[in-house]
Amino acid sequence: MRARRLIAAASVAALAVLSLAACGRSAPSVAAYVGDRTFTVDRVNEIYDDAQAQYADAVRSQREQMGATPAPEELRSSVTRQDVLNLLVSVELGKRLADEKGIQVRDQLSPEQLQQQLQMPATTEYVKLWGEWVDLSDALQQNLPPADLSDDAVMAVYEALVKTGAIRSGMSVADVRRSFGEGGFVRSATALSSALREEAEKSGASINPKYGQIGVPSVVSTGQSLVFYSLPFINHDGPVTDISTPEAAETSDPTAH
Repeated sequence: MRARRLIAAASVAALAVLSLAACGRSAPSVAAYVGDRTFTVDRVNEIYDDAQAQYADAVRSQREQMGATPAPEELRSSVTRQDVLNLLVSVELGKRLADEKGIQVRDQLSPEQLQQQLQMPATTEYVKLWGEWVDLSDALQQNLPPADLSDDAVMAVYEALVKTGAIRSGMSVADVRRSFGEGGFVRSATALSSALREEAEKSGASINPKYGQIGVPSVVSTGQSLVFYSLPFINHDGPVTDISTPEAAETSDPTAH
């Protein structure tokens, strides 16, 4: 019950698409800069490779107990390097924001409480990062005033959920609003994303163009299960569409190496 309450409170969040060009901060070995903190490409790969290896071992073990041999495609998780970078950047920005506002973050959600829903062993750093992020985003959203509920913000959340298959496509704004009820999670998502966007700008955050647009890892409870997804930046009016990224970001595949 505690885990479900925390996750429902964490709801969804959205982070700005960061500018990928920063003077003097373009080392190819660095995946992201956030203030004086750097996250290397090797670090992203390390977390990603560990997640894939432990996932494959878990699937293999499960299939062996059933007397079956898994197909090669069954041994690969849907987790991407982009997912890993999203977590690293979001956690760092969130910590900075919490420190500035004097917000206390309690360690309440363990990796073991997330592993089944994430379909990933709790011993992976990927799941541990998720646990840290849910605690952090929960604390931030509880202390930030909710934003106005605009149609654009509502539809940005809806479109992100459509991509996961968690909700049917083609719904009108009125239908989505009815489905979302009071839309408290959209209000908190918008408030958090705006605060994180300001923190990203303040810290001069930038991303290596080999990766795609940064989004905040997000989760919402359907009542029966959790839906994990990523949202683009949403401000108090709606999704931001005028933040450009270099051409390299559009043509590179961060999972191809």
